[in-house]
Amino acid sequence: MDKNEDLYAFFVDSIPELTEAWYHSLNKNKKTGVYSSQDDQIIQRLKQHNYEFHLHFCELFILSEQEFKDNFSPWIKKIVQDVTYYDAPLHLIMSEFMKNRELYFIFLDTYSSQHEDITPSLEMAYQQLITKMFDIVICTIAEESHEATQLSLRTQRKTIDELSAPVISLKECDIALLPLVGTIDEKRAQIILESTLECCTRMQVKKLYIDLSGTIIVSRVVGHHLSQLIGALKMIGIEPILCGIRVEIARNATQLGFVFEGIKIKSSLSQAITIH
Repeated sequence: MDKNEDLYAFFVDSIPELTEAWYHSLNKNKKTGVYSSQDDQIIQRLKQHNYEFHLHFCELFILSEQEFKDNFSPWIKKIVQDVTYYDAPLHLIMSEFMKNRELYFIFLDTYSSQHEDITPSLEMAYQQLITKMFDIVICTIAEESHEATQLSLRTQRKTIDELSAPVISLKECDIALLPLVGTIDEKRAQIILESTLECCTRMQVKKLYIDLSGTIIVSRVVGHHLSQLIGALKMIGIEPILCGIRVEIARNATQLGFVFEGIKIKSSLSQAITIH
């Protein structure tokens, strides 16, 4: 049998022992974290994932580098997306892969001691191969984790943006409310402009109450965006009605040179809806 194939067979046969050796090396004294869990189901899940890891990793002895990467990629994506590891910092996950790398060196040394044809130079070549492939796996996991994190952040950002400008349908299907809450900076003002127009068009709104009672106009640019929103709503046939303009809002708007012209203004949302 070819040396590489024989070494591959040796590691495949050693997988149960590798998995148990890795699990017993875990620090189980920590109060939190998946690696210190006492839950039998999580423990079995960890062992199963480690077992699958070895099934893929020992193929480095019989596959080309590209084949190795291609075969390993689905498993890495699965692990990165597994909720089991969501509370585990990436550096702790990486440290567990490093422990597995040390185990490979130990088992390789055992194999070499049992085979006279494995010379010191050949054993070193295998060690270098193991190191290289572990580096590839660790870097790939880091890249996949980064991409997953960025995707999650983009999704959260989209949700936050949508909540920043919630257009709420009232009892009449063509009447809606835009309650603006909190400080509106330039970035949020732009989001409100874009999101409101999109929502109102989709909902076929004819009249939009813009409630300012819970917000503050902080700059001339923000006032400009609000003015743009009012003008854009009019252009697409939607009647904007401002309500809830507190004294400090009116004062800030005046100081910033922002004048509410050509638009209905009501003292409060309840008054606006009651009159309607």
